[in-house]
Amino acid sequence: MTRLISFLALGALLVLPSCQKNSPQPAQSQATPDDVSSSAQVVKVFSHFIPKSTSAPANVELEITPGFHVNANPATFPYLIATEVQPGKVEGITVAKIEYPAGVAKKFEFADQPLSVYEGKVTIPIPFSVAPDAKGQRMLPVKLRVQACDNEKCLPPATLDSAIAINIDLLRQ
Repeated sequence: MTRLISFLALGALLVLPSCQKNSPQPAQSQATPDDVSSSAQVVKVFSHFIPKSTSAPANVELEITPGFHVNANPATFPYLIATEVQPGKVEGITVAKIEYPAGVAKKFEFADQPLSVYEGKVTIPIPFSVAPDAKGQRMLPVKLRVQACDNEKCLPPATLDSAIAINIDLLRQ
């Protein structure tokens, strides 16, 4: 019994420093790998549409904090969580199949082969069409599923919400 208690006490001493390392830190202008605990802390999403023509896509832009990456779509291996844009439904707008940009092949110590990842700023075009009778402005809801990783570990995945304002009347001018 004494051995069990000693073992548990030793285990607690080893675990406590790692728990303190992941405790919330004061807000900083830029996260570092040691002070984050969620993918949402290192990936920001911006969505926009500039009506250049009726065939112009809307865009979802990711800004990934330096020192981190997210898996490209498709991910290198099936068990990795690929970055995924999930557009919602809105009357008068139909979203076509999303073609994701190519990732960058990057070698990490924990993998035998390079992984396809996104780093820095990435733009994902969202092709859509507008119903002939649609008018006015619509807000297309968008969810972005990501899992951020650094060179050693991956953070829990996050789903980030955004919306794209589409002024249909401007498209038809």
